[in-house]
Amino acid sequence: MLIIGLTGGIASGKTTVANLFAARGVPHVDADVSARAVVAPGSPGLAAVVEAFGPTVLTAEGTLDRRALRQRVFTDPAERKRLESILHPLIGQHLRDSLAALRGPYALLVAPLLLEGQLSRTVDRVLVVDVPEEVQIRRVMQRDGSSREEAEAILRAQMQRAERLARADDVITNDGDLQALAHQVEKLHRFYLDLARD
Repeated sequence: MLIIGLTGGIASGKTTVANLFAARGVPHVDADVSARAVVAPGSPGLAAVVEAFGPTVLTAEGTLDRRALRQRVFTDPAERKRLESILHPLIGQHLRDSLAALRGPYALLVAPLLLEGQLSRTVDRVLVVDVPEEVQIRRVMQRDGSSREEAEAILRAQMQRAERLARADDVITNDGDLQALAHQVEKLHRFYLDLARD
């Protein structure tokens, strides 16, 4: 099966694009879903994170306090690397297992950090959802209740937009309305079906 890696910076619209492909019958697995699964209560992943970062990264209910952890790791590159060394192997295995269960001419692997880690080796093509950085900052602030400084720190921690675009096989520009986005998805969907047949 042809595997398309769908990526983009934070708040670029990856989920919306994945849903537009899903409406065309294209299955996908989502790294964010896998990331939550590997730190579910009682999981070895959550235990490893707590051992590395202490109990302050847990909520009162015993689940991972993502906001507290995010604030900690995005201001300290060494801490971020430590977290990634724990979670990336677990997430990668979960994604590979999930992809193996899918059926169809092609599938999407939706992963914000597709190009930063080893995941790009598991895909045949890279599709980048691109949006201007100022739009990303505004969306993060609205969506997460983050300050501008927090939103900018998240963007700085991610791959630079120009590098992401340089590594893309295909690009969807998400700076218009939903109809414009759907048109781009439909065009790529037909292209991917042709590739999968070949």
